[in-house]
Amino acid sequence: MKGTGEVGRAQAAEGTSIGRAQAAAGTSQLGRAMKARDAAISGALAGLAGGAAFAGTMAIQGQLATVASIVHTDNVVAGLAVHMVIATILGVGFGLLISRQRARAGETVFWGLIYGAFWWFLGPQTLLPLFLGKPVAWDLAGAQALLPSLMGHLLYGAVSGIAFVVLQQDTDPFWRKPSRGMVLRGLITGLAVGLVLGLPWEGLLAGAGYALIASPESTGPALVRGTVYGFAWWVFAALTVEPLLFTVTLDWSQQAAARDAHLMPAYVLLGAGIAVGYTWLGLLAKVLFTDDIRLVRTEAAGKRGLRALGYGALSGIAGGLVFTVVMLAVGEFPLVAQMIGSRSAVAGFVVHMVIAQILGISYAILFRRRSFDLTSGIGWGLSYGFFWWTLGNLTLLPLFTGTPVDWSAAGIAAGFPSLVGHLAYGAALGAVYHRLERRANPWWQTRSKVVAEQTVARRDQIRGAAPAMWVFTVLIALIIPILVGTGP
Repeated sequence: MKGTGEVGRAQAAEGTSIGRAQAAAGTSQLGRAMKARDAAISGALAGLAGGAAFAGTMAIQGQLATVASIVHTDNVVAGLAVHMVIATILGVGFGLLISRQRARAGETVFWGLIYGAFWWFLGPQTLLPLFLGKPVAWDLAGAQALLPSLMGHLLYGAVSGIAFVVLQQDTDPFWRKPSRGMVLRGLITGLAVGLVLGLPWEGLLAGAGYALIASPESTGPALVRGTVYGFAWWVFAALTVEPLLFTVTLDWSQQAAARDAHLMPAYVLLGAGIAVGYTWLGLLAKVLFTDDIRLVRTEAAGKRGLRALGYGALSGIAGGLVFTVVMLAVGEFPLVAQMIGSRSAVAGFVVHMVIAQILGISYAILFRRRSFDLTSGIGWGLSYGFFWWTLGNLTLLPLFTGTPVDWSAAGIAAGFPSLVGHLAYGAALGAVYHRLERRANPWWQTRSKVVAEQTVARRDQIRGAAPAMWVFTVLIALIIPILVGTGP
């Protein structure tokens, strides 16, 4: 009988443990369901806010009747109703997707931009023609005709992202209100960079805005964030707000965008400069370009720096060789040779490879220990390559060769082959540097500890804005031919 009693008590204890586990699992499932419900509700409201902003621009441009064609009418009120219903539904989807991300303002806004661009490709470019019984036109002329819709979708995504952050701030552990010091830092940096580029007032506003979306990060990721931020400012400030304020009109046509294309490189450099300056001002008491100050104690700075420089130089050579294919195709080596007073293609190749190594070294300094896998390496490299196309090919190369800087639509179009080369260079640079860097595991850490730390860092990067910034950089490269190409 005693044995039977012990067995009974053991079975009862086991049943209690199982019951507690089931209750905990149920509670966890309930918590996830409530979180998803809250995210869906916040997403719907955010979608309404984004849809209202988009609808306002559509009303100004007389495009609501086009939306009404979905329900086979040209009534503007019907078009507005259909548009807001769609915006709300898409907002629910955005809320459910972004609820798995870190809902910091910057991350959410960038994901909103990508979400809006995705639905431009899927909606007006693809589903709407199919729904109306028209052929799908995935060509340059069709994309240029739909450029106003792309701008509107980007506006929808950005506003929806901001609204979602505001709605979720009470329950978001990552939300932090920018301090006065952060805003002041943004204002100072924005004014300084804006004065250099001839955009002082735009720099002030962009600097204050950057303080709202900035995230604790090293200089390299901040540079990429600023580059994308600058392009977004060109769309929303130069192409949208300024025309509405000064002429009370809004023209997002390809012809209008081409007229203002000369401002795009300036805004891209403005955003990049603000991001770098903002980061440096925040690191006055720290060692610049060091991802984790704790690592300085465990490896000599000279050894660490020399190894990074060597990897960067080798990676730059690899990227430069890939870029060489594009430069040979367009015959650009004689132009590069003018930097040293020559017209020889051989001299141009030598100068090109030296520059490729210098940029590779700078990449190693800025993005050390940021490539947790091949995808992130290529992503950072692509973004860095786009930045250097703007600063290098469009700006510094003309200055060094004694030719005027041409930021017009024609000048940007002429530089498009170089953009392809810079993106290829960046992709190869990032991929090779990742492969080299991963071979040098810190000797003072066990393999398991390295893997654990990389897993956490990779998860944080994926859940942050990094993938959105990489994708948006590629999107910018795809948009450029639409902006500067010959209109339909």
